[in-house]
Amino acid sequence: MTTLAPPPAPAQEGRHRAGIPPVSRARRLFMGAPEDPRWARPALWAILLLATALYAWNLSSLTGNTFYDAAVYSGTKSWKAFFFGALDSGSFITVDKPPFALWVMGLSARAFGYGTWQLMLPMVAVGTGSVALLYRLVKRDFGVVAGTVAALVLTLTPITVAIDRDTNPDPILVFLMLLGAAALLKAVRTGRLLPLVWSAVAIGFAFNTKMMQAYVVLPAFFLVYLWATDLSLGRRIRNLAVGTAALVVSSAWWMVVVDLIPASSRPYIGGSTDNTVWDLVIGYNGFGRIFGASSSVGSAGNGASFGGSAGLYRMFNEIMGGQISWLIPFAAIALAGGLVLRGRAPRTDARRAALMLWGGWFVLHFLTFSLAEGTFHPYYVTAMAPGIAALAGAGGVMLYKAFREGSAAKWGWVLPAAVAASTVWAVVLLQRVSGSGTVYTVAEVVAGVGGALAVTGLLVGRFMKRQKLIGFAALAAIVALLAGPAAYSVSAATTASTNGTNPTAGPSTGGMGGMGGGGGQRPSGSAPSGTKSGSGSTPSGGFPGGSSSSSSGSSSSSSGQSMGQPPTGTGSSSSGKSTSEAGQMGGGGGMGGGSQVTSEMITYLKKHQDGATWLVAVATDQTASSIILESGQPVISMGGWSGSDNAMTLAKLKSLVKAGKLHYIMVSSDGGQGTDSEIAAWVKKHGTVVKSSAYSSGSSSSTSTSTSSTSTSTSSGLYRLDASDVS
Repeated sequence: MTTLAPPPAPAQEGRHRAGIPPVSRARRLFMGAPEDPRWARPALWAILLLATALYAWNLSSLTGNTFYDAAVYSGTKSWKAFFFGALDSGSFITVDKPPFALWVMGLSARAFGYGTWQLMLPMVAVGTGSVALLYRLVKRDFGVVAGTVAALVLTLTPITVAIDRDTNPDPILVFLMLLGAAALLKAVRTGRLLPLVWSAVAIGFAFNTKMMQAYVVLPAFFLVYLWATDLSLGRRIRNLAVGTAALVVSSAWWMVVVDLIPASSRPYIGGSTDNTVWDLVIGYNGFGRIFGASSSVGSAGNGASFGGSAGLYRMFNEIMGGQISWLIPFAAIALAGGLVLRGRAPRTDARRAALMLWGGWFVLHFLTFSLAEGTFHPYYVTAMAPGIAALAGAGGVMLYKAFREGSAAKWGWVLPAAVAASTVWAVVLLQRVSGSGTVYTVAEVVAGVGGALAVTGLLVGRFMKRQKLIGFAALAAIVALLAGPAAYSVSAATTASTNGTNPTAGPSTGGMGGMGGGGGQRPSGSAPSGTKSGSGSTPSGGFPGGSSSSSSGSSSSSSGQSMGQPPTGTGSSSSGKSTSEAGQMGGGGGMGGGSQVTSEMITYLKKHQDGATWLVAVATDQTASSIILESGQPVISMGGWSGSDNAMTLAKLKSLVKAGKLHYIMVSSDGGQGTDSEIAAWVKKHGTVVKSSAYSSGSSSSTSTSTSSTSTSTSSGLYRLDASDVS
C-alpha cells in the first residue's frame, strides 16, 4: 500500500486564486495538485464515474416517488403551484415538505421537458457532487488516501445508491448539508465571518428541503466553531450570533411569506393541523418524527415498522442493517482512536476540529434515527452516510499511521480490532441474505476471507516490522469491508423495478420496504417515463401496479394522442389494480378512500370536465398524485397525505361547485369520519351518482370494486355536482 501522503499545507487564504493561470487551474482540476501522488486524481475520477454509473444506470426504468413527481409536474404548469410546492396545478393543497427540492427538479423539467431523466438528472448530479465534495473536505485535513477512501465509502453506501435513484428530496438535503460543512470548516480555519454565514445559508436551504432534519448537525457545527476557531471567545460568540441570524432568515423566509398570505389566496398546507407552515415544522416534520406525537399522523410510534422498532439496535436490525451499518463499528472505533491521537493538540487543531465535526455528524444522526418514534423510512439514514464515510477515511488513516509508527503495546490492537469488528458484522449481514443470489455469496467469501487475511497481515506485519505486508493488509481490509456494500449497491443500481416510495438496496430481509406500517407510505406507482417534446408536457406512465400504455390496450391510441400530449391513461386490467387500490394507504376510508379509479373513468372525467379547474376531488394525496400523472389535469386531495388534513370543508366544497371549478367527487361507500363523513353525506344527498356503466367496458369491469356482472346498475363512488345542486 502506498505510504500515507502528508496532508497539504494550509492554504494562505489571503492569496487570490485569480493569480493562478487558467491552464494551471484546469490542470489541477483534471490532474490534481502537483504535491499529490500520480494515482490520486485518476482514482478520484474513477470513483466519480462509478458513482454516476450507480446512480444513473438504466435511468429510464426508474419510477421515482409519484407523490413528488406529481407536484413537480404541477409546478411546470403553474408558477403559483411551483412556489408553494402544491400537489396540483390548481394549488388546492401542498405536499408535506417545503419546496426547494421540487424547485430544483421543476427547473430541470421546465428546461428540458417533463420526463424520467429530467427529474432524475438533479438527483444524480447532487449525489455525485456529494462524493466529490466529501473527498475535498477529508483530503484537505487528512490527505489523499483518506479522501479517496471516504469518497469510495460514500459512493458504495447502499441506501445512498438507492435514494440517489429516486425523486425523494434527501440527495439534495445531503448535498446542502455538506456545503454547510465545507463553509463551516473554512470559517474555523480562517476565523472569517463570511464563510460562517454561508454555512448557515446552506443549512437554511437544507431546512427548506426537509425542515427539521437539516438541523440534526447543528449542535456539532456550533460546538466545532466555538471550540476550534482561533478567535477570542467574545468574537466567536458574536460570529455565532450573526451566523444564527443568517440561519433563521434563510430557513424561515419561505415559511413567513406563506403564512402571511391569506389562506384563501394560497393552497392548504398539507400535513399541518391548522393550515400553517409553522405547525408543519414543529409537528409533522418536527417533534412528531421524534416523539410520534404529530396529530397529522397519529399516535406515538406511528410508522416505526418502516425501519423497525425504535432503539439503539435499529440501525443493525434486519431492515436497516444492510442499508447503512456495514462500517459503523469501524467508524466508531476510528472516531475514538482519532480523538485520542489528537488529544494533546492545540485547541485550534484542524484535524481534531474535522474529527469533531464528522464524529458529531455521525453520532447525532445515529441517535436521532435510532430513537425516533414517529414515522421513519430507511432512506432517511442516507444523511448519516457522509459522517460514516469521513470517519472511515480520516480515522482509518490516522489509525493506520499510528499502527505503523506507534508502540505495539499502545496501538498494536486498535486498527486490527476495528477491521475485525466490521468484518464480523459484514459476515453477519451477508448471512442474513444467504441464498439471495451469487453476488451475496461471493461478497460473504470476500468479506470473511479478506478480513481474516487483513487482520492477520496487520498483526504479523506489525510485530515482524514488515511495512509492505502492513500496506497489503490495509488494502485487503478495504476490499473486505466494502465487498458487502458493493454487492448491495450493484443490486440497487441494476434492479429492474424500484420502489419509488420507500427505496432500499439489496434483497428483502423481512419487512423490507416498510409495507404494512402506518401513515407515511406513498404509492409505488410508475413515474413519468419517456422524453417529452416540450417543457411542461404531460407525463405518460401507468398507474401503480398497472401496465404501460403500450401494453394496456388501445385507450391511448384510440384517442388519437401522441408523444407530448396528455395521455388518456393506462389500463390496469392486466394487474387487476386501479389507482386507488395500488396507492391505497392502510386503513383507507374517508372520501374516495375505498373507491377505485380506472383509466376509462379518467377518460370520462376529462370528456365531461366542462371547464372545471379540477378534474375530480379524491380522498388522499396518493390517489390524487397518480391521477394527476395519468391525466395531466389538476386533482384535489381533500384529506392530504393521511386523509386526516382539514383541507376540504363543506363550505369550501359548496363554493367550488357553485363557481363551476369542480364537478366530480369520489366518495367511498363506508363514508369516513369527522368532516369527511359530513361531506360524504352531503355529496351523496345532493350529487348525481355516475354509474360505472357510463365509462366501463366489459373487458375492464374487473378493475372496479363496485363493478360486477350487473355493472350497469352499480355505483362507482363517483358523483357529479353542478351549481344548481348547491342551495
